[in-house]
Amino acid sequence: MNVEEARPDPHDLPKQRAGITPQMVGRYPTYDVLSQTSHWDETTRRVVLDRVENVPPIEFFTEGEALTLDAFCNIVTAQDSEPRIAVLNYIDEKLQRGERDGWRFFDMPDDDELWRLVARGLDEEARHHAHDSFADAPVETQVGIVHRFSKADLHGGVWEQVNLSRAFSVVMRYVAQAFYGHPWAWNEIGFGGPAYPRGYGAFGSPHLGEEESWEADESAHYDPVRDVRQRGLD
Repeated sequence: MNVEEARPDPHDLPKQRAGITPQMVGRYPTYDVLSQTSHWDETTRRVVLDRVENVPPIEFFTEGEALTLDAFCNIVTAQDSEPRIAVLNYIDEKLQRGERDGWRFFDMPDDDELWRLVARGLDEEARHHAHDSFADAPVETQVGIVHRFSKADLHGGVWEQVNLSRAFSVVMRYVAQAFYGHPWAWNEIGFGGPAYPRGYGAFGSPHLGEEESWEADESAHYDPVRDVRQRGLD
C-alpha cells in the first residue's frame, strides 16, 4: 500500500469553511458544532470546550514511546497534516489516571502494558525495514506495518507475547474514543454534539424528516465503508 492509496482525502472532499476539522476537509464544510454552545448547559459546555482548549500533556508514555505511538495514531486516523486531533494525548491522560473500560480479554495484559508492548513492536518492525523507529520510518512503511498489524500478520519479537488480533482491537478502541470524543471530529462527521438540554426533537420521527433544523447538510455522498472495501484498504 502506497501513500496515494492511504490518503485521507481520496475524493477531493471540500475544504472546511466553518469550524475546524482534521486537515480542514470534511463532508460538512459549513458546519461548526461549537456554534451550538449556547444551547448546552454550563457543565456540558465546560467539558467540551476543555477538550479543545486544554490538550493534556504526555505524562504516561516515555518520549520514545510517545513519538512512536503518536505516529501510529495519526496513521490509523488518517491525519497526515495539520490541524490534527492530539489523539495520543487523550489516551495518555486516560492511562495516567488509571482509567480503564472495566473489562479486558482473559488472555491479554493490562491495557497500559499492552500499549507499551505495541510501541516496542512497532519500533521492532521499523528496524526490520532499516529505520531507527516507527516514527522515523516513511509513511509508506508505517502504513504497511499498521495494515499488517490490523490483519494480525506480524510475527516474532514482542508480537509473540500478545494475541495480535485482540491487541489491535484494544488499542483501536482507545483511539476511536479519543478521536470521536473531540469536537473537530464531530464537525467532520456532522455530529450535533450533546444537544443538552435542547434534545433531539425530530429523531425517530419520520414525519418530521428526522433532521434537526440546526444539523449540517452533507456535501459528499458516498458510503465510506463500501469505498474502503472497494479500494482494498480494509
